[in-house]
Parts: sequence; C-alpha cells; structure tokens
Amino acid sequence: MNSRERVLRAFGAEKGLPDRPPLQFDLCRTLIEEFGKRLSIAPDYSVSYYEDLTYRISANDIRTSLGSDVIVVGGTVREGFVPEQLADSISVNEFGMHLKPTDLYMEVVKCPLAAVESTEEIEEYPFPDPYAPDRFEKAKRDMARYGKSHYIIGDCELSIFELAWHLTGLEKYMIDFAMEEPYIEALNDKVESWTLGLAKQLVELGVDAIWFGEDLGTQNSMLISPLMWRDRLKPRYSRMIAALRRLNPDIQIIMHSDGAVAPLIEDFIEMGIDIYNPVQPNVPGSDPAELQEKYGGRICFFGGIDQQQLLPSGNVEELEAELKKRAEVMGKAGGYLMAPAHIIQADTSADTVAAMIHIVRNMG
Repeated sequence: MNSRERVLRAFGAEKGLPDRPPLQFDLCRTLIEEFGKRLSIAPDYSVSYYEDLTYRISANDIRTSLGSDVIVVGGTVREGFVPEQLADSISVNEFGMHLKPTDLYMEVVKCPLAAVESTEEIEEYPFPDPYAPDRFEKAKRDMARYGKSHYIIGDCELSIFELAWHLTGLEKYMIDFAMEEPYIEALNDKVESWTLGLAKQLVELGVDAIWFGEDLGTQNSMLISPLMWRDRLKPRYSRMIAALRRLNPDIQIIMHSDGAVAPLIEDFIEMGIDIYNPVQPNVPGSDPAELQEKYGGRICFFGGIDQQQLLPSGNVEELEAELKKRAEVMGKAGGYLMAPAHIIQADTSADTVAAMIHIVRNMG
C-alpha cells in the first residue's frame, strides 16, 4: 500500500485498515538543511505569508524521501513580494508585522494594528489579497508530483483568532474581545474572508484535507472560555466548513490547536471536523486512552508525539516506547496519523528525527 492509501484508510476515506500508522512531520530550517545535505537534495522553500508556516509547506521532497506519508501545501507570499529587512534581523511580512527570529520560532515584535480603536480603521487597513497571482504555484507543482502517491493537506493555519491577535497584539486583542469592542468583529470578518479565500483555492486544486488552526490553549487551560469560543468563533468555522463542503463534500477538515483544549473536542465533532491535531501531550485532557475511549470512531487524531521534552531529550528507548504506546492505543483501529505535536525545532537532533521515522516505518 502506498502512502496515500495508508492515510486514506487511517482517516476512514477508504475501507480497511492501514498496514501501519501513517506518519507526518514538519522540520525547522536547521533540520531541513541538515537532511538536505544527508540526502543530497537542495532544500526548496515555499515562503509563507507568515514565517513559521513556511516550514509546514516547504521541502516536501526532503520529507517524502525521509518517509512522510503526507505532503503539506499552502499559500505563499504574493508574486513579487520581498519582505522588507530592518535592523536587528527584523523583517516585515505581507501583513505589516515586524518579525524577529528566536532560537525556536519567529516573534512578532511590532503589530500593525496595535493602536486600532475603530471599525473604520479596520476597513481602511489594506489586507493582503488571498487571490493574488502565484500564491499556489508551488502547491500546484508539489501536488502534480505527489498527488497520486501521498495524502495532500492544504494548510490554512492562523485561521481567525491567532491571525487576528498577531495583527493587534495578544493583550489588546484579548481585552477588546472580552469587552466586545465593535472593531474586533470587523477584524475577524477580514481574517475569515482571507482564510476562506485561501481554503477555497486549495480545495479547488484538489487537496485531500484543509488544515485550520490556532492555539487556543495554554499548558493548563484554554486562553478563552469555551462559552466565548462557541459564541464568537465557532459560527465562523461552521460557515467556512459548509462553504468548503459545497465545493467538495468529501474534503476532510483538520482542526489544530495547541494547549489544553479538550473542552472543545465535542464542538469540533459537532461542526463536522474530521481530524483533531496536534493532540498535545502533557496537558490536561490529552491522555491517549481517555481520548480514544471518549472520541474514538467519531473524530480522528493527528499528532501526539511530544516535541517539548521527549524528542529534544534524544532518548531513543523512551521514544520507541512512547510511539508504540500511541500506536497501540490511538491507532489500533485506524483513525490516527502519527506526528510530532508541532514543527520539530533545532533543539531536536537530526539523528533523533531519523530514529523516530525508522521506528514508525517499521511498525505493523
């Protein structure tokens, strides 16, 4: 069975069980460069409108050569856009965010809407055009190459909440969201329109799944109350999912949220989300057996490998034990795409990543 068949069976889109748990992983730039050297493959970067997403949609040739059963594609910056470079390694992206690299992720150090107070200011703010030329040229290329052999995910992360607060700053957004400032809904409207525009184009290109996402939780709890999410954000997702299913009734929907977001899983199921990601370990509500008992058969799982402590530790024996446990508990009847809970960062060695891949590929 090829990679595509393996994932389709795991996610219930084809009859039968996969021969092993399918595997997906994302690599930071450091690891992409290292594996590029090992494989003699020049890294190919698909530059995203938000820097960290670049590593979701880049280097599909390297990842498939290593053993990923999935490719991830998405929108890049518009044709001709070159990020402005400022002092101290700060760059300005297509949204006007000022970004500075850290040891692990990019940090937004200046938000373009940090001083916004009115709906009129939101209406005047020049949002990027999701339909700008050439946003999906690299997606088309990778889909043409891997579409028959691998499962294809179209990435639309930073979908509403997270993209919106990156534009205003988290503290301002959270306070004004709670205070129901009128401009918040105008901003969320613009973000929803942007995300749906990207998602529609990916569905029309023929991806197997759309990957929505934002980080709604901390290590211990949600960032906003479940009630507030249901009232203010859930209807937006329901609208987008309905619009995409009008284009393709069989499109699978993935919802990503880091943190302790177990209170929302029933909502995800109700909304028609097929796959929950990243099943972050070490947070309340993410015990594999508990998740399988409560939700198995009603929603699939994608993720679950700890990249905060387990992968960086480099302990291959512990890693193998955890991977086997995840496969036995969450993948025994299908319904599971094995993956690290986020993009693997430079605090994890390439040898540990290679060991993870070897262990999964040799499972039965």
